Amino acid sequence: MGFIDQTWGIFMVIGQSPRKLWVAAGLLLAVTSVLLVWLWPGSGATVTVLQPRELVHSVVATATVQTQHRANAGVQIAGKVVAVYVMEGDRIRQGQTLLKLDDTESRSAVMAADLAVQQAEFRLKQWREVQAPTARAGDLQAHANLTQSRAQLARQQDLFRQGFIGQAALDEATRAFQVAEAQARSAQAQRQANEEQGVEQQLAQSALVLARANAQAARARLSYTTLLAPFDGQVVSRNVEPGDMVQSGKTLMQLAPQGVTELVAQIDERNLSWLKVGQAAVASADAFAKQHFAAVLSTIAPGVDAQRGSVQVKLRVPSPPEFLRQDMTVSVEIEVGRQSAALAVPLEAVHEAESAHPWVWRVSAASRLQRAPVTLGLRSGTWVQLSSGVAAGDQILTATGGDWHEDQRIRPHQP
Repeated sequence: MGFIDQTWGIFMVIGQSPRKLWVAAGLLLAVTSVLLVWLWPGSGATVTVLQPRELVHSVVATATVQTQHRANAGVQIAGKVVAVYVMEGDRIRQGQTLLKLDDTESRSAVMAADLAVQQAEFRLKQWREVQAPTARAGDLQAHANLTQSRAQLARQQDLFRQGFIGQAALDEATRAFQVAEAQARSAQAQRQANEEQGVEQQLAQSALVLARANAQAARARLSYTTLLAPFDGQVVSRNVEPGDMVQSGKTLMQLAPQGVTELVAQIDERNLSWLKVGQAAVASADAFAKQHFAAVLSTIAPGVDAQRGSVQVKLRVPSPPEFLRQDMTVSVEIEVGRQSAALAVPLEAVHEAESAHPWVWRVSAASRLQRAPVTLGLRSGTWVQLSSGVAAGDQILTATGGDWHEDQRIRPHQP
């Protein structure tokens, strides 16, 4: 109050003339205005002056490293594991031996099958070199005997008609002819069976084909005792040790093929509208935080996980660094939008930001608060773009707390 009393005293001294009185009144009014502004309750407020600035909107997520597909490797027969040649993380080449089962029984089966093939080959050779020639010779001999028996029967019949021999001699000649005739038919059948494409040849050839098929099956079973790498890639996991008894169909190793490396992440479904295939991203592994590498958004799942409220996305890594490992956890930052001249304010300055009608406090030329509805655009960290409702140069209240109300007069200042 000392300042006011002194001011009033000055007014009384100079107020003795009218002209001086008006001067004193103006001076008092100015001093009072400054004092009122200074003492106005809650007048101090932090504001941001809207100026165009570059704004980058990124979606950050945690992802895992995976290849486009994986193979669960196992054996096709039950057996005892005698050797495992790879460890988790090892690089593998197609055709490389990964695991070996006890093959004693399978090798014996292969030997027996090979012997059966040899026997079948011998039987076919025997038909070709012995049976077929013998059958042809037997047929010729039987037909010669038949011719001789027919001639002998004819002579005996003549002698019988002339009365030189009796009925017994004729009957014997008839019997001999019938025997020779039967033998000729039998020899002819044997010859036909042993001709090319005859029954005997077909039997010998089918026996050989069967033996070879059995040998092939035995070799296949022998090959099942060795687990080979189906492609170039890497061992992701190994669930077997030497001495284990394993069953067919059981997963013993998980293999990842060499090729495209992907990052698989779950993104909050609220960011789905921002995501587009082809967007660039930057990733880094927790163990190598300072070593960043590029990725590109390649796949967006067609459905949303209802339980987690997220959508699965995959990012392709064009040039994966050497330290990247399968199932490694990495942080991914996907750039989903960029504005070179955005009007942005701290997110805390926006009221009801998550509603359909966000708004801000704008400071008028008279330093009074005005409620300004706005449209939100890109978000970058703690900043958000105001796409409409404000203009460059506007002052936006960013002070948190306080009981602000429409048309309230403030004393704005920038931080």
